[in-house]
Parts: sequence; structure tokens; C-alpha cells
Amino acid sequence: MNGMQMLKIVEQFSRKGHTDDENVKIIQVPDRKTVFVEQIGEMGRSILFDEYKVDGKIYWAGYSSRSQSVFVSQAA
Repeated sequence: MNGMQMLKIVEQFSRKGHTDDENVKIIQVPDRKTVFVEQIGEMGRSILFDEYKVDGKIYWAGYSSRSQSVFVSQAA
């Protein structure tokens, strides 16, 4: 997933609380997180987040191709 697609998803989440893309699941993680360990079974995988600015707010978000999920954390 590229940066423009991620920005669109984060914008939709910020404004609506969900995304219009049915193939992508959004998971909100605690505020101020910049990395998240996704557990699938006994395996763990680090998802690194990038910064996105939406309507004056800063969000950190990362995508997992394994679960087709976007993890979102509000910066403050």
C-alpha cells in the first residue's frame, strides 16, 4: 500500500471513524504508538508506523499486508 492510499484511509478514519474500503480493516491502537507488534498465532510481526497529518491532527499509521489491516494511533 502506498502513502497516498494510507493517507486516504487515515483521513476517512479521522473524519468518519471507518474506511470505505471493504478490503482493509482498521485497528485503533493506543495513542502515541509508532510501532505495533501484530500477533497471528504464535508469530509476531512489527508494524512500523508513518506520520500523517489530517485536519491539524497528527496520526501514526502502518499497514500489515499479512492481515490487510491498517493500525492507527493518534499522536496526541
